[in-house]
Amino acid sequence: MKSIQVEIDKIYAPASTVTAADVAALRPEIERAHALVHSGEGKGSDFLGWVGLPSSITAAQLDEIQAAADGLRGVADVVIAIGIGGSYLGAKAVLEALGGSFDHLALPKKGSNPRVLFAGQNISEDYTWELLEAVKDYDIATIVISKSGTTTEPAIAFRIIRDEIERRYGKENAARRIVAVTDESKGALRKLADTEGYKTFVIPDNVGGRFSVLTPVGLLPLAVAGVDVRGLVAGAAEMERITATAPFDENPAMRYAAARTALYRAGKKIEILASYEPKLQNIGEWWKQLYGESEGKEGRGIFPASVTLTADLHSMGQYIQEGERTMFETVIRVAEPAHEFRIEADAENLDGLNFLAGRRISEVNRMAILGTMLAHVDGGVPNIAVELPRIDAHSIGGLLYMFEKACGISGYALGVNPFDQPGVEAYKKNMFALLGKPGYEEEGEALRKRL
Repeated sequence: MKSIQVEIDKIYAPASTVTAADVAALRPEIERAHALVHSGEGKGSDFLGWVGLPSSITAAQLDEIQAAADGLRGVADVVIAIGIGGSYLGAKAVLEALGGSFDHLALPKKGSNPRVLFAGQNISEDYTWELLEAVKDYDIATIVISKSGTTTEPAIAFRIIRDEIERRYGKENAARRIVAVTDESKGALRKLADTEGYKTFVIPDNVGGRFSVLTPVGLLPLAVAGVDVRGLVAGAAEMERITATAPFDENPAMRYAAARTALYRAGKKIEILASYEPKLQNIGEWWKQLYGESEGKEGRGIFPASVTLTADLHSMGQYIQEGERTMFETVIRVAEPAHEFRIEADAENLDGLNFLAGRRISEVNRMAILGTMLAHVDGGVPNIAVELPRIDAHSIGGLLYMFEKACGISGYALGVNPFDQPGVEAYKKNMFALLGKPGYEEEGEALRKRL
């Protein structure tokens, strides 16, 4: 089976300041960073559990996840997955990549795969009200994902949705409709789950949220939705083997990390992840958290942005082509679409498209990809290409792991701890102070004066 390919030759264009020699010179450094990811001798080594995770997942573990998913599928038309950050982005990204493009237009019919909806990723009153309104005529269940159980956004959502489940089905029946993915032994959610008898899965202590999509955090909601989680894990395990053993020139994670490191040191401070398949839009959202939270610290790091093309060529395209030259582009390409659709000839040809008659839409899209790449390269935007054989569970699993591995390597090459996120606490302290949380009285008074 063809694997994911990473092509970096288009970062060496005349308008770029990076050469093949620059990337080759990084090889020893990238190999050392790669070794740190495996040895556990670098910063943040307590959070390297994701490195060998895909190959360590057993058939029994997948069976347990599937059994819990089947339990929820048996009682609910809609399962609400509650979480924020890494506790929902991975599942949402995979679900949208592998689901139907228009699944959102209607809630499921009786007997079909349950629809998985998301909550706890915002504090919007309208979103919460509209979610409950949308599911009022459907049987519901929930998966609540939180290591502590006290993170504000999912805690609020879970309180509301748990109350709705208990109101509808009775407190004595609620437990079969609630699954908690949380800490093994401590925290508010663990205590509640043990008290109420919820089925639980553990968030591993050595796997950070943004690396957790291949734990029950991501696999359980995906199994509920009918996604091929075994294929997803198998694809990730294959990429784990490739990136662990392949030499630099054949290692997609090391090549990607080396290219982006060279570009960053040459002054390219923004990376745009581009995809020409709308179903991959939320892969970009997951990727932004992965790299932004891993690299953006100590005044350093590449700023991650994303676009969906060709749509955004009609909005952001002008800036990418001719704006400030501080960016490079990583393009996800798909070698073969799942469906075939050809353009028909038209007798009048008023739109002038008869020159495309008989061609597949994917051929037009492919030429758009290649033409845009050349235009952007000529405009001073170096391009990296990541090509998937197809959009399926195996390829998406491999893509996720490749990005994770390259992120760890890139972070070590940058000189930061890729596995902590000290900056995310600042807004929480201010929010608690402004809300009057006990213990924050002085901070709240000071902030209100500033406002």
